[in-house]
Amino acid sequence: MPVEIMGIVNVTPDSFSDGGKWDSVDAAIAHGRELITQGATILDIGGESTRPGAEHLTWETEWERICKVVEVLSQETTVSVDTYHAQTAAKAVAAGAHIVNDVTGGAGDKNMFATVADLDCSYILQHARGNSQTMNSLAVYEGPVAVVVVDELVESRDAAIEAGISSDRIILDPGLGFAKLGEQDWEILADIGMFLELGHPILIGQSRKRFLSAVVPDSTPLERDIATATISGLLSETGVWVVRVHNVAASAQAIGVHRKLSSLGAW
Repeated sequence: MPVEIMGIVNVTPDSFSDGGKWDSVDAAIAHGRELITQGATILDIGGESTRPGAEHLTWETEWERICKVVEVLSQETTVSVDTYHAQTAAKAVAAGAHIVNDVTGGAGDKNMFATVADLDCSYILQHARGNSQTMNSLAVYEGPVAVVVVDELVESRDAAIEAGISSDRIILDPGLGFAKLGEQDWEILADIGMFLELGHPILIGQSRKRFLSAVVPDSTPLERDIATATISGLLSETGVWVVRVHNVAASAQAIGVHRKLSSLGAW
C-alpha cells in the first residue's frame, strides 16, 4: 500500500521548527484541519517538544495544552498523541485519540506499557536512548547502526508484548534524530528493509531534522522541506506505513509524482 502522511500539530511554544505558531487551541485546530485538506490522513498532536535540550513537562501541563485539540480533531480524522506520559496517553484515548506515539519506546514512563495494554488504541514504539537532555551523547553504536537499532527495537517490542500490548497494535519507528547523529540517520534510511522485515507497520519521521543538512548545508529547519518531501517520495512504495511531516502539501506532491510514474511502469 502507498505510504500515508501523518501531519504534525505542535501545540508547543518551543518546537524546533515551528514552536509557538500553533500553541493556542484555535490555532492548533485550524492548522490540523489545513493539514487534512493538504493530504494528511493522520494528525500527530503533541504538547511537549522532544528536540534535544527541550524542557520536560509534567503530564498535567502537557494534557492541558492538548486536551481540547485532541477532543475536536479526533472527531474529524485519525489522531495520534505524541506523548511519553502514561496519564496523558490514557486521557487522550478517552477523549477520542486512536494512536499513542511514544518517542521513548516505553522508557520515559514505567507505567506506559501497562497503561496502553488496557487501552483501545495502536501504539507507536520509537527507538531512542536517554532523553532530550542526554540523547546526543548516547549516539555511539558498536556495529552497523541499523543492526543495533533493530535489536534494541525488538527488545522494547518484546517487553511491550510481555506487558500485554498485542503485537498487531504495535507500530515501530527507528527514531531518526533520536540518539542518532548525521550519517547514522542516512544509514538507517538506506537499510529501511531491515525494519520492514520485523512485520510491523513502520513510521519514518524525517521532517526538517538536522541530518538533512548534509544535502541542505547551513539550513534552517524550514529550508529542509524539499529534502523532507524527497524522502517521502522515495519511501512511498517501499512498504513504509506512514511518514510524519510538518509540510504535508510538499510530501503529498512528492508522493503523487512517484505514484504517477509508478503507475506508468517507470519502476
